[in-house]
Amino acid sequence: QVQLVESGGGLVQAGGSLRLSCAASGRAFSTYHTGWFRQAPGKEREFVGYISWSGGTTSYADSVKGRFTISRDNAKNTMYLQMNSLKPEDTAVYYCAAKSSGWLSATSLRYDYWGQGTQVTVSS
Repeated sequence: QVQLVESGGGLVQAGGSLRLSCAASGRAFSTYHTGWFRQAPGKEREFVGYISWSGGTTSYADSVKGRFTISRDNAKNTMYLQMNSLKPEDTAVYYCAAKSSGWLSATSLRYDYWGQGTQVTVSS
């Protein structure tokens, strides 16, 4: 069992930056692949990016590639999402998720544990 708590959301102007954190507690965070997803009002939850348990592999949605960076510090049981050059269309609730085994995945159904989410609002 892993508990996840996101933090770092807020209101930022277009072109600005935010860094989200996902703090984990419970079993062996370092053995889980983890990812970020987001959900805007009236839209389905969508993949943002993932990182492997070791931090050695990352992948991003085309919409955020080159602007967002995922990292993790297993010693601190924390994953991060650095968001630069933010756009109004990045406005959403951002969720972190953990996947206990198997392949890396961009599909939300493959993830076993979820945080409560943190709101990111980008004003134009």
